[in-house]
Amino acid sequence: MGGVLGGGSKPDTSAMQAQIEQQRKETERLRAQAEQEKRDLSEEMSAKRKARATRGGSRLLLAEERLTPEAGLPMDEEKLGA
Repeated sequence: MGGVLGGGSKPDTSAMQAQIEQQRKETERLRAQAEQEKRDLSEEMSAKRKARATRGGSRLLLAEERLTPEAGLPMDEEKLGA
Protein backbone atom coordinates (compact mmCIF):
# COMPACT_ATOMS: atom_id res chain seq x y z
CA MET A 1 0.00 0.00 0.00
CA GLY A 2 2.97 2.29 0.19
CA GLY A 3 2.79 3.10 -3.55
CA VAL A 4 -0.87 4.02 -3.42
CA LEU A 5 -0.52 6.42 -0.51
CA GLY A 6 2.77 7.94 -1.69
CA GLY A 7 4.98 6.29 0.85
CA GLY A 8 6.94 4.19 -1.67
CA SER A 9 10.50 4.62 -2.97
CA LYS A 10 11.54 7.46 -5.28
CA PRO A 11 11.97 6.74 -9.02
CA ASP A 12 15.54 6.26 -10.31
CA THR A 13 16.62 9.47 -12.10
CA SER A 14 20.33 8.69 -12.45
CA ALA A 15 20.00 7.91 -16.20
CA MET A 16 18.18 11.18 -16.82
CA GLN A 17 20.80 13.13 -14.84
CA ALA A 18 23.61 11.47 -16.78
CA GLN A 19 21.91 12.41 -20.06
CA ILE A 20 21.49 16.02 -18.94
CA GLU A 21 25.16 16.18 -17.93
CA GLN A 22 26.21 14.73 -21.30
CA GLN A 23 24.09 17.33 -23.15
CA ARG A 24 25.61 20.11 -21.04
CA LYS A 25 29.14 18.95 -21.91
CA GLU A 26 28.27 18.72 -25.62
CA THR A 27 26.77 22.22 -25.55
CA GLU A 28 29.91 23.59 -23.87
CA ARG A 29 32.13 21.86 -26.44
CA LEU A 30 30.11 23.30 -29.35
CA ARG A 31 30.20 26.79 -27.81
CA ALA A 32 33.99 26.63 -27.42
CA GLN A 33 34.35 25.39 -31.01
CA ALA A 34 32.18 28.25 -32.32
CA GLU A 35 34.26 30.80 -30.39
CA GLN A 36 37.49 29.35 -31.83
CA GLU A 37 36.09 29.51 -35.38
CA LYS A 38 34.99 33.11 -34.82
CA ARG A 39 38.48 34.01 -33.51
CA ASP A 40 40.17 32.31 -36.48
CA LEU A 41 37.91 34.11 -38.97
CA SER A 42 38.59 37.44 -37.26
CA GLU A 43 42.36 36.89 -37.43
CA GLU A 44 42.14 35.89 -41.10
CA MET A 45 40.10 38.97 -42.00
CA SER A 46 42.53 41.19 -40.08
CA ALA A 47 45.50 39.69 -41.93
CA LYS A 48 43.80 40.20 -45.30
CA ARG A 49 42.95 43.81 -44.43
CA LYS A 50 46.54 44.47 -43.34
CA ALA A 51 47.97 42.87 -46.49
CA ARG A 52 45.61 44.85 -48.70
CA ALA A 53 46.61 48.12 -47.02
CA THR A 54 50.32 47.34 -47.26
CA ARG A 55 50.36 46.30 -50.91
CA GLY A 56 47.67 48.68 -52.13
CA GLY A 57 49.59 51.89 -51.44
CA SER A 58 52.78 50.93 -53.21
CA ARG A 59 50.94 49.33 -56.11
CA LEU A 60 49.14 52.58 -56.88
CA LEU A 61 52.39 54.54 -56.97
CA LEU A 62 54.22 52.25 -59.40
CA ALA A 63 53.88 52.88 -63.13
CA GLU A 64 53.54 49.76 -65.28
CA GLU A 65 55.21 51.29 -68.36
CA ARG A 66 58.57 51.72 -66.60
CA LEU A 67 61.16 48.97 -66.69
CA THR A 68 62.09 49.55 -63.05
CA PRO A 69 59.06 51.08 -61.38
CA GLU A 70 60.64 50.93 -57.91
CA ALA A 71 63.52 53.16 -59.05
CA GLY A 72 61.12 55.87 -60.17
CA LEU A 73 63.13 56.77 -63.28
CA PRO A 74 62.52 55.48 -66.80
CA MET A 75 65.49 53.61 -68.21
CA ASP A 76 65.15 54.98 -71.79
CA GLU A 77 65.31 58.73 -71.11
CA GLU A 78 68.49 60.72 -70.62
CA LYS A 79 69.18 62.36 -67.31
CA LEU A 80 68.27 66.01 -66.90
CA GLY A 81 71.12 68.46 -67.46
CA ALA A 82 73.28 66.00 -69.34
